[in-house]
Amino acid sequence: MKLFVTGIGTEVGKTVCSAVLTKYFNADYWKPVQSGDLDFSDSMKIKSWVGENTVCYPETYRFQLAASPHQSAKEQGITVNLNEFKLPQTQNNLIVEGAGGLMVPLNDTEFIIDLIEKLNIPVALVVRNYLGCINHTLLSILALNQRKIKLQYLILNGYFPFDTERIICENIQSETKIIRIPDIKNITKENIESITKQLENR
Repeated sequence: MKLFVTGIGTEVGKTVCSAVLTKYFNADYWKPVQSGDLDFSDSMKIKSWVGENTVCYPETYRFQLAASPHQSAKEQGITVNLNEFKLPQTQNNLIVEGAGGLMVPLNDTEFIIDLIEKLNIPVALVVRNYLGCINHTLLSILALNQRKIKLQYLILNGYFPFDTERIICENIQSETKIIRIPDIKNITKENIESITKQLENR
């Protein structure tokens, strides 16, 4: 099982959700592009939250500036090349975490959604409740449908008002599975494990 974790925007909890999925599926982890936070990268967070023995494959690109990859790359005189991304070869399950949402630019002409299409793996879309999240979610689903990219999981990260959750869930296809992850106030290895066990018992 290979899965690309993307979000409806930035700061919706992709890395926390990726940690839960990595633990739940006993998977390896890969972050293709890391922009900023190199002293505590997403791969380092996964190892901290899931376990030091978790296999985290090296990023294809690592940039100093915490910004959109196309901007971070330009600051370092680099152009991101989609052909440089190679899906790690593993016999294990694999969680791949993107940067921001589907339309985050990697370079002047290609976006995260193009990377997903190239890797040819299904998506887990992370959604968090905020004013505008319905619009952002349905636009993301529309973009995936237009590219014929399979939405395997819709992840509802945190609390949602009933009518917000209802309208979102009514606009996904029947084969898309819904995962609900509660709010995590203190992100620790123990809390990630606790949430994983809750998922296993559902």
